[in-house]
Amino acid sequence: MTGFKNFILKGNLIEIATGLIMALAFAEVVTTFTAWLTSLLPASTEGIFSNATYFGAFLNAVVSFVIIGAVVYFFIVTPYATAKERFFPAEEAGTSADVAVLQEIRDLLAARGGTV
Repeated sequence: MTGFKNFILKGNLIEIATGLIMALAFAEVVTTFTAWLTSLLPASTEGIFSNATYFGAFLNAVVSFVIIGAVVYFFIVTPYATAKERFFPAEEAGTSADVAVLQEIRDLLAARGGTV
């Protein structure tokens, strides 16, 4: 079970899934905006009512994007960050272990009278 926990929390699985969800929602916003924009071109013979339909679809996509973003943030990102911090706490700020060992060796050599 530890391996699965490490796979879920340490890897980039959640970040990739969140990015994919948001990218797909944003793609819908771009698609509907493009459809609305092209319906405004003078070459369009569809009439004024179809422009309102395209604009309504665009507004619907924007509202859906905002709602999906809020759901993803509050139900995926926030619990994931909390669980990641709980199971894998961030290292303390300061020198890393390898630098600390090298500094200790330097200090021992200096105490023995060697050159640094």
